[in-house]
Amino acid sequence: MDLPYGVDVSVPSVARMYDSLLGGKDNYPADRTACGELLQQVPSMRELALNNRQFLRRVVHSLAADYGIRQFIDHGSGLPTQDNVHEVAQRVDPASRVVYVDNDPIVRAMGGALLESNERTAVLEADMLDASAIFASAPVRRLIDFRQPVAALFVSVLHCIPDSDRPGDLIARVAGMLPAGSMMVVCQLVSDSAAVRDFVTRFMAEQTQGHWGRVRERADVAAFCAPLDLVEPGLSEVSAWRPQHDDVPAQLTWEWEEYGGVGFVRR
Repeated sequence: MDLPYGVDVSVPSVARMYDSLLGGKDNYPADRTACGELLQQVPSMRELALNNRQFLRRVVHSLAADYGIRQFIDHGSGLPTQDNVHEVAQRVDPASRVVYVDNDPIVRAMGGALLESNERTAVLEADMLDASAIFASAPVRRLIDFRQPVAALFVSVLHCIPDSDRPGDLIARVAGMLPAGSMMVVCQLVSDSAAVRDFVTRFMAEQTQGHWGRVRERADVAAFCAPLDLVEPGLSEVSAWRPQHDDVPAQLTWEWEEYGGVGFVRR
C-alpha cells in the first residue's frame, strides 16, 4: 500500500506501536524502536497490549450478545488486526454496524481497503475530540440510527488526550449525544507509580511529537465514568473484566495497567 501523502513514518505512531506489540506487520522501524525502549522501562507492555485486545473482544461480544447493541462507534480504533469490532459484533448478528474513527491517515487507508466489501462498516479519519463532526459525518449518518442504542468505545485511547483537552468533558459530551439505552466503554493506562507515569508520559510525548496525553490514576478514570451506570464488575484492570479461560496470561509485573469499565449512559 502506498503511504498517504504527508505521512512521516520516522515519527512513531501510537496505532502502529500497538500493532507492533500485537505482532502485526503494519508498523515501521521507528515504531518498533520506540516499543523496544519502552519495554526496557515497562516490561509488561506487550502483555498489557494483548490483554487489552482480549478485553475489547469480550466487551464487544458482551455488548452485542448480552445487551442487544447492534451499532458501534469505535473511537481511536487503531490499525485493523484479528477479530476487529465488526467481526466480533457481526458474529452475534450479521446486521451489526460499526464506524471506526482514528486520526491516523494510515488507519483510514488500510481500514478502508480491508472493509470496502463490508457495507455495514466504515472508517472515518477524524479527531475524536470533535464529537459533533463525527456524529454528523457521512459514515455515521449512513450506518448509525440514533433512534436505537449505540455503543461508543473509548478503549485505550484517553491517555492520548492531554489534560488541556479535557478527556472527561469529551466522555460527558458523547454520553449526552447518545440515545437512551446506549452504552460506553472507557479505559486507559494508569499507574500507582509517579515515576512510571512521568516517564511514559514524557517518553511518548517526545516520541510522537506531542500526540499524547498522560498515564493517569484510577481516580481519574472513575471521574471520566461519572456519566455512566457501570455494569458488573464495575471499574477494574481490564483482564479482570469478565475473564474467560482462553484469555492470554495476566501481566507478570504491575508497573502499570489498563483500567476501566462499561456502563449505560445515565439519563
